[in-house]
Amino acid sequence: MARKGLLDSVIAQDETRNDASARADYARRGASRAMMLSLDEIAQNSTRLLEGEAVVSLDPTVIDASPVVDRMEVEDEDYHALVEALRADGQTSPILVRPHPTDPSRFMVVFGRRRLRAAKQLGIKIRAIVKPMEDIAAIIAQGQENSARADLSFIERALFARKLIDLGHSKETAKSALTVDDTLLSRMLSVAQVIPDAVIDALGPSKGIGRDRWEELKKLVQRPSSAEAAIRYVKSEGFLQSDPARQFSNLLFELKQKPARKGSVQKLAWQSNDSNAAAEIGVKGRSVNISLLSRQGNGFGVWLSENLDDLYQTYKRSKNTQNGD
Repeated sequence: MARKGLLDSVIAQDETRNDASARADYARRGASRAMMLSLDEIAQNSTRLLEGEAVVSLDPTVIDASPVVDRMEVEDEDYHALVEALRADGQTSPILVRPHPTDPSRFMVVFGRRRLRAAKQLGIKIRAIVKPMEDIAAIIAQGQENSARADLSFIERALFARKLIDLGHSKETAKSALTVDDTLLSRMLSVAQVIPDAVIDALGPSKGIGRDRWEELKKLVQRPSSAEAAIRYVKSEGFLQSDPARQFSNLLFELKQKPARKGSVQKLAWQSNDSNAAAEIGVKGRSVNISLLSRQGNGFGVWLSENLDDLYQTYKRSKNTQNGD
């Protein structure tokens, strides 16, 4: 009986090895299947990639950025605090890098980009774990590690998703990297694809601005004229000199006011002293429409059109008098 149990164990181990071999072989032949295997293995928790791995000290100048940017480069208070902590206490946790796919003398960061940037700024070496990884595996680990930290803003995650799709990766990869479902991924991509890059860059990470307000902005800039107005506004002195914490709200307010001002018509009315003639005047931008009503028929209107030159000269003289000329 014991011999039978031992034989069953050997057979099971052999089947396990054969199954692993078959997986590896199919991974080499089927890109789609390989991607799904990577998703299954890495989606558990990217931090497990660090368990049991040796930590080495590297010159940060030999480490290149990931091809998929997950953070907007800003020197905010959090980044300055990170630099000071690294200067005072050293690096508490290693970053993850992989051998560069085309240059054997270099590496590529998987996650820990801000720590790498801070180390470069301080001119010190960076503690890192070097782990060979394929592109998809590295992207998923990068996205999940940053998602776990919960310090990426909505727009940074949306831009990360858009970059993945632009590079030809599937939506399955994007969903796994960001740990989101189809609906949220679709909303992220919609925001990142509709809002002009110039507006997103000007607003920056916008910490504390969630999905709903970004979707509100997306709806406001869907018309080309509104998108152009948004770009003009974020380049204006009023926007650039305003409190960064208020810039997003100021932009929304500006865009909401524009259509009302542009489409509104100012109504004026005139009536002669004898009440025999009246006019309704509509002013919209640079256009003025005058509708005449007269008990004497169209006689006043015809006279008005025949005397426009004289009336215009009278108007010019009145403006010159007002200006002191």
